[in-house]
Amino acid sequence: MRPAVIIAVFTVVWLAVSGSFTIPNLLLGAVAGALSLALIRGHIQPDGRRIRPLKVLSLLMLFFKELALSAWKVAMLVASPRMVLKPGIFAFPLTVDRDFEITLLANLITLTPGTLSVDVSEDRKVLYVHAIDCSDPVGARRDIANGFEKKILEAFR
Repeated sequence: MRPAVIIAVFTVVWLAVSGSFTIPNLLLGAVAGALSLALIRGHIQPDGRRIRPLKVLSLLMLFFKELALSAWKVAMLVASPRMVLKPGIFAFPLTVDRDFEITLLANLITLTPGTLSVDVSEDRKVLYVHAIDCSDPVGARRDIANGFEKKILEAFR
């Protein structure tokens, strides 16, 4: 994807997030987008791998879906008279191997209510995740592998 298109996308996202559609805010978004691209460009495609824009959009849509579902689940857990929770930490074996991919996966997990990325192993093969309800760690691992991690691999390889 061309840098100008990426900066334009970053600018539109900036305008949507800030909620201010003024000329100064547009210029600020463009500058922030250009600086962001300059900072991350080498980390996204250091070995010539392609970025697939439609797959990135699919990852974004999955994140918003998981955000809404997780927020609802956490709200129901907190609002219930008997909070039957089994919080815990589980190890998630990583398929992603680049720093950018690991960081993106960890952040997506942390931004989803009810889960928090705790640590990455020294060899970068395991991500430790805290869950507010860890009664099914196998299911949680499966959900991450078939959800966020799969979409990251599709979008950035």
